[in-house]
Amino acid sequence: MADEQDNLVLHLLREMRANMATKEDIADLRAEVHSLRADVASDIHTLDEKISVTRKELSDQIVGLRRAVVEYHSAVIGHGVIISELEARLRRVEQQLNLQ
Repeated sequence: MADEQDNLVLHLLREMRANMATKEDIADLRAEVHSLRADVASDIHTLDEKISVTRKELSDQIVGLRRAVVEYHSAVIGHGVIISELEARLRRVEQQLNLQ
């Protein structure tokens, strides 16, 4: 009976050893994690660049829009008060959106 229990324990221990990760498995996993970390860092950097470009383009469009509105008011209405109120509103929107 003791031999059977010893054999069962040995059998279970051998199965556990077969299922355990080796040093090579752990090294491979670390290399894969390192590679994934580098890929994510690269993707974040690319996204940061795209966001910067998009923010610049949006800022340029807002400047163009402001110029067009000022030109319109100058040509059609000609009231300085209306233009200054509109510019103040536009500046508040830009500040709210952190565009300047």
